[in-house]
Amino acid sequence: MLGDNDIILVVNPKGWCKKVKWIPEDVDTYLNAKEYVDTAVVPLYSVSVGGEMKQSAAEAEFITLLTGLLERQFTGRLLLFPPFTYLKDEKSERVLSDLQKWEDNISKGEFKHIFYITSDIDWRMREDQLSGSLIWLPSLPLEQMSDSQKVEMINSQAKQILILFTQIWHKSE
Repeated sequence: MLGDNDIILVVNPKGWCKKVKWIPEDVDTYLNAKEYVDTAVVPLYSVSVGGEMKQSAAEAEFITLLTGLLERQFTGRLLLFPPFTYLKDEKSERVLSDLQKWEDNISKGEFKHIFYITSDIDWRMREDQLSGSLIWLPSLPLEQMSDSQKVEMINSQAKQILILFTQIWHKSE
């Protein structure tokens, strides 16, 4: 039985949920409720080719499912941006500089809070150079799980992030 604080994630038979898209309709919704939407969520995806390609794809799948669920839970409070995607072997200074440009533009859009969500541990060493909040989560091996296990794991992770979001929002009020 579901409680008041339970989160529901619907997974289709292939194991993925409908991705929230960066489309004009979603942007119109944001523009019409701009005074209430104070939080930007930016997924960070590293792309690797070769031996790390599968891990890179697994991390992107995990972060996509998680951020999609967060967006649905907080529709009207946050806007999910398209993923900031970069090559894993690209110079870290350049990647950081590019993300800081995103951050500057998002901040100009009157967002009070920016959350970056990633499974790339390298960001932990650079988080002090961002004005937004970095949330690093180890990627879960979703491909080896049943659909019900995926739902349970993503819901569990989302609950933890919801607590973090709420704490940060309350601090700024």
